[in-house]
Amino acid sequence: MFAFPRIFTAIAGATVLLASTAGAQQRRVTATVTNLAPTNSISFAPLHVGFHNGTFDSFNIGQTAGAGIISVAEGGSGTQWLADLAAIDPTATRGTIGGLLQPGQSASMSFNVDVGLNRYFSFANMVVPSNDFFLGNDKPLLLFNSAGDLMINSILQSTNQIWDAGSELFDPQAAGFVGNNDLRTAQNSVVAFNFAELEGFNGLTTGAGYVFNSQLAGQQNVYRIDLTSSPVSVPEPNSVALLTAGLAGLGWMARRKRASTAA
Repeated sequence: MFAFPRIFTAIAGATVLLASTAGAQQRRVTATVTNLAPTNSISFAPLHVGFHNGTFDSFNIGQTAGAGIISVAEGGSGTQWLADLAAIDPTATRGTIGGLLQPGQSASMSFNVDVGLNRYFSFANMVVPSNDFFLGNDKPLLLFNSAGDLMINSILQSTNQIWDAGSELFDPQAAGFVGNNDLRTAQNSVVAFNFAELEGFNGLTTGAGYVFNSQLAGQQNVYRIDLTSSPVSVPEPNSVALLTAGLAGLGWMARRKRASTAA
């Protein structure tokens, strides 16, 4: 029986891999986040992001917060939020941008995203100081069109878009960034908008060393996500063909050598 030489199996596999990579809608997406709040006002925990297929919905207004969004709102780690996204959409591109973002500061991170599969965007981070306040989108944002073009270049978040997870009672002594977050008391409420309580932290010294002063009013922009996208370099079809021919040549040489040895 004829045994297909291993070298040709390798050639076929390499060719398929290169062809599929060349055909994918790969984009290099850079996200830059900026804290727009006044000096000595709110800071933000690292931003957790996901580029996905649209099936991930981490919370809903008027409903009880799940473990994923609570992991963001109470302490900022977001570990469960990222795990939930990975479980729902294993093909999603996930990441966490920056560290503590104080007023006026920015941070950036780049991601390779297959926008043919992952056209939607979700984000979440904790607002500090607070017991359980956060920013995030309660419905996935359609970020790319069917051609792979970026449709949203900037996402602004105002004070009226600050969420209260409803999972922990307001208590400055137990709040993140100004108190001991381990002292939490369950609230057992639902997700709702709320920024007014932030004034309750005025005069307290934050973990970053500044004395907190909210200074926030309604409809005031406090956070911005800027997005850019560029193609990821992949081999051109002619390059794939040349590489295939080269690999085939190597296979022919290997077969000829084996034949000469046998003779």
